[in-house]
Amino acid sequence: MSHHIIEAEDLHYKYPDGTSAIQGVSFRITHGESVAIVGENGAGKSTLLLHLNGYLLPTEGALRIGDYSLTKETLNEVHRTVGMVFQDPDDQLFMPTVFEDVAFGPMNLGFPADEIKKRVYDALETVGMLHLKDRPPFKLSAGEKRAVAIATVLSMSPNILVMDEPSSHLDPKTRRKLIALLGTFKHTKIIATHDLDMAVDLCERTLIIHKGKIAADGPTRELMQDEELLEQCSLEKPLKLQCCSLCGKVSV
Repeated sequence: MSHHIIEAEDLHYKYPDGTSAIQGVSFRITHGESVAIVGENGAGKSTLLLHLNGYLLPTEGALRIGDYSLTKETLNEVHRTVGMVFQDPDDQLFMPTVFEDVAFGPMNLGFPADEIKKRVYDALETVGMLHLKDRPPFKLSAGEKRAVAIATVLSMSPNILVMDEPSSHLDPKTRRKLIALLGTFKHTKIIATHDLDMAVDLCERTLIIHKGKIAADGPTRELMQDEELLEQCSLEKPLKLQCCSLCGKVSV
């Protein structure tokens, strides 16, 4: 299923001011994988993520998204393949009602009215927010906004789901509900996050980005227990993999 694949080959990106944010990144993500992208602030995570839906184009190297090499000419096809959930839901929710926000994508893809309504209802039901379809987005809680932002992407039936810091600004209960929800999705998932415990819960594989390069690529639990690697990349072992100070056991 090539339409579910993301493959980067010697990817570089330099901002107009000369800042080199991505330096020779290569990886391949295949159908159904859940992959975390982690790293300290300024490591290049968000810059890399913005390439995965064509918001940025490589300065050098190549990026394949599904069946297409990422170029200006293939952006429409890439946008249909990859659904992007931004770090701040307010960047995605701008219509008068939740229904209209979730309908915005399918409507712009040219679907008929009946199909748009079905997609909206299905997406909102998937994230447990159908009861809020007539609510103005600005009246939603942080967790509700996050779920609706995910629904705006699901309504377009992407093959690949990309998320930037999905657990940021969520209380512990809402965070647990989000992790449970994301765990049910069969999409290829790519999650950039500082929440390393979420990475352990959701992603079998992790890419650690450090100073614009891939410092490590491997099984999440294995990398998250490599204290020397984490220290080199300004990261700390997830809480759930740390030993309890009272009993000396790791939680799970």
